[in-house]
Amino acid sequence: MQYIDPHIHMVSRTTDDYQRMAQAGCVAVTEPAFWAGFDRSSPQGFYDYFRQLTEFEPRRAASYGIRHFTWLCINPKEADDPAFAREVIELIPSFLDRPNVLGIGEIGLNKNTKNELIILEEQIALASKYNQLILVHTPHLEDKLKGTRLIMDAIKRNGNIDPGRVLIDHVEEHTVQEVLDRGYWAGMTLYPDSKCTPQRAADIIEMYGSERIWINSAGDWGHSDPLAVPKARLEMTRRGHNRATIEKISFENPRTFLSQCDKFRI
Repeated sequence: MQYIDPHIHMVSRTTDDYQRMAQAGCVAVTEPAFWAGFDRSSPQGFYDYFRQLTEFEPRRAASYGIRHFTWLCINPKEADDPAFAREVIELIPSFLDRPNVLGIGEIGLNKNTKNELIILEEQIALASKYNQLILVHTPHLEDKLKGTRLIMDAIKRNGNIDPGRVLIDHVEEHTVQEVLDRGYWAGMTLYPDSKCTPQRAADIIEMYGSERIWINSAGDWGHSDPLAVPKARLEMTRRGHNRATIEKISFENPRTFLSQCDKFRI
C-alpha cells in the first residue's frame, strides 16, 4: 500500500532513508521548517535553509520516486527573540511561490512564552495574508495541553483562518478530542520514546475514529524512525483494522488535507 509521510525532516536523514521509505511504499513527504539542533546565528542561515528545502531536497527525493513538499516559517524554538524572528519572517513571502511550498509551518509554541506567542500570531497573520495552509507544532509533555489551547485561541483570534485548513500536530490522548472538536485536523507523531508509539496511535484511532487524523514520523536528527508510518500500519493490521481505515489515516487523509493547496499533486 502507498503512504504519505506528511511530517518528516528529510534534510537530517540519509539518502538510504529515502530508499527504504520508497521500498516501503512512500510516494510523498512534506517537510516543515524546524530547528536544526542548534540556534542559527543570522537570518541568512534561514535563507540558505529555505533554499535547501525548495531546491535541493525535492531533487534528492525525486531520485527515489518520492515527491517532496515543504512548509516555511521560523520555528518556535528560535522565535523567542522577536526582532530576529521578524527578519526571518520577511524572507518567507519570496519563497511562497516555489512549486513545492504548501504553506506556513511548523509554527506554534515551545515553552509557551510571551514572545513565542507574539511571533506565532504574526506568522498566523502571514498565512492569512497569503491564503496559506498552516501546520502547527504543539509543545512537549506537561506544556502540551496549555500550549495547544493557546495556539488554537490565537488562530481563532485572527478571525480569517478556516480551522479545516490547519493541522495541529503532535496530538496525544489528552489533546486530540479538543483539537477535533474545534474543527482542526490532528496529526499523531510516532516517536520511539515520546509522543505516540504505533500502539498508542492505534489506541487513539480506536477511541476517536479516523476523521481528520493522520500519522507521521517527524523523523529528524534525533531518536526517530523514518519508517514509523508503515510500522503503525502493520500494528493496525495486527489488531484487525480493515484496509480502508489503514489507508485513510496514512494516505487518504493526508492527501485530502494537503490537496487544499493546488501544488500538492501525487
